[in-house]
Amino acid sequence: MGPHRRDAEHHRGCILTRIARVVPDIPSFDLDDGFAYTVPEEAAHVTIGSIVRVPLGGRRVRGWVVSFEEERPARVGKLRAIVTRSGDAPIFDETLLAILRWSAIHYVAPLAGMLPRAGPPNLPRGLRHTREDGRGEVLARSTRMITGSGPWHELITEVATPHVEVGGGVAVLVPTARSVEEIASLLVNTFGHRVCRATSSLPAREVTNAWQRAGQPGGILVGTSEIASWHLPLLRMAIIIEPGRRAFKAKQTPTIRATDLMSYRSEVERFSLLSLGAIPPSESIASGTIIEKPLARAWPLVEVVGRDEEGPGAAVVLERTRNAIRRIVLEEGHVFVYAPRRGYAPALRCVRCGTLRRCKRCGSGPDRGSTCRRCGAATGPCTECSNDQFQALGVGVGRIVDDLSRSFGNAVAPAGHGTNVQVGTERDLPGSGTQDLAVVINPERLWLAPNYRAEEEAIRLLARIAGTVRRGSGRRCLVQTADPQHRVITALRGGDATKLMHSIVDERINWQLPPAGSLIAVEVRGDRDAVDVDLGVITKDEADLFGPAPAGDAWRWLIQGPESDRIRIRLRGVVQGWRDRGYAVRIDADPIDL
Repeated sequence: MGPHRRDAEHHRGCILTRIARVVPDIPSFDLDDGFAYTVPEEAAHVTIGSIVRVPLGGRRVRGWVVSFEEERPARVGKLRAIVTRSGDAPIFDETLLAILRWSAIHYVAPLAGMLPRAGPPNLPRGLRHTREDGRGEVLARSTRMITGSGPWHELITEVATPHVEVGGGVAVLVPTARSVEEIASLLVNTFGHRVCRATSSLPAREVTNAWQRAGQPGGILVGTSEIASWHLPLLRMAIIIEPGRRAFKAKQTPTIRATDLMSYRSEVERFSLLSLGAIPPSESIASGTIIEKPLARAWPLVEVVGRDEEGPGAAVVLERTRNAIRRIVLEEGHVFVYAPRRGYAPALRCVRCGTLRRCKRCGSGPDRGSTCRRCGAATGPCTECSNDQFQALGVGVGRIVDDLSRSFGNAVAPAGHGTNVQVGTERDLPGSGTQDLAVVINPERLWLAPNYRAEEEAIRLLARIAGTVRRGSGRRCLVQTADPQHRVITALRGGDATKLMHSIVDERINWQLPPAGSLIAVEVRGDRDAVDVDLGVITKDEADLFGPAPAGDAWRWLIQGPESDRIRIRLRGVVQGWRDRGYAVRIDADPIDL
């Protein structure tokens, strides 16, 4: 009968009353099924996805309609009625609702925490198109990734045009607000007013307007992570730029990875998915996504300088590295020197033989402490010569600036000062521009970090740095490292990380780590022993439980095993119990940092 059904209908001689099930805007697992309300005449046009106001207890609260049914008057009893509808358009349909339910289970979050993410920050006004009108011809669906270093706007224009021409929508998911502005501004040259932007840094009114426009035929939406859960009824193709970036993973609960959500949506909603970036993420490799390699290198040439050329105790910047910088400075060129951001594990090497310090059990880079931060194993002396004295390779922006200033004076400064030689962290890369030389000092701390994604993140960041270099004779990325034979460096020098990523995924399959398994971090401020018992019960015989370990003022556990919704569903129940007892709880599904 369509979405606008009558409040009551005559059926088999009985008058049936229309009942709507509404999930209230209260983030509790106990309310995921919602409550039943009658639909009065003044709210007759509510549909699945409509925002409504309903009575609950002694107050009126916002909620979302998730289903309808009809009941005989005798069974309706004392059900209360919907008060009013808010906004003019539904913010999800049945298909997107099913996707949001999956997301709520996967990220161990109440459904009420997921539903509003389908809509804009302000109430939607004006009607939008639905999947049944304005779609025109449906083009063949595909899932693939093209590797390279960009810029990507010309390729986006090429693949988006056929969908736009038949009235379909295109969404471009990018990691940062700066990238949104850069890509959208270039696409406007071809698609004009069809292009709209959405980032959390824009005013709520502009974001709401973008949500409205993205529902029109031929619209192109360029946005950051929040658009991955938006209701986009005409979506034909989603394009993800640099899909493995940390920026796509939410830090606060629910810890949604926007790229994973968009990928799941493409399977359910049957739209094409195209990823563009230098490094294929492990999720793409594991899912069998077609990886299309460029004819040329994915990034410019890379030169490697081993720290063993000058031995232990050498300066922060080696002489060969310094000479390469000197040549560019004399040519009035531009150099970006990368220093690892705070938070990466410091690397240590033996002062006697120069061997990098590694954990004997898991291979990560321990600090000066007596235990490994990744696996907890006891650390000891150098594995090669048994010496117990180690030299820290960790250097920051300030130290590198001071060191290089002794050779190049005022030509060196922290990033943002407009000098020929700028020293910065990953945060400074987007504003660094193109370079004649990019220098990486001691990157081994990246792949020695105490998390299972360390090597994947290391090659992705190093490729980004190399990608800032303009191509041409004498232009290159120079990497100064104490481990020049490491497989990350080998892949970087070769200009293609596909083989490396396949090896990483094979290892994760053996270890049952994402994307080949499930990993859930649980952080609780409460009764440690009680939480430990609860987690032991829900994981018994199905997953491994590690912990508790101190995490600031909380306790942290890791649940690892094969992918299973059973563990997540059980965890939802105990999390609600902990919160009812007043515990502070944070669940991180598929965590990056351990």
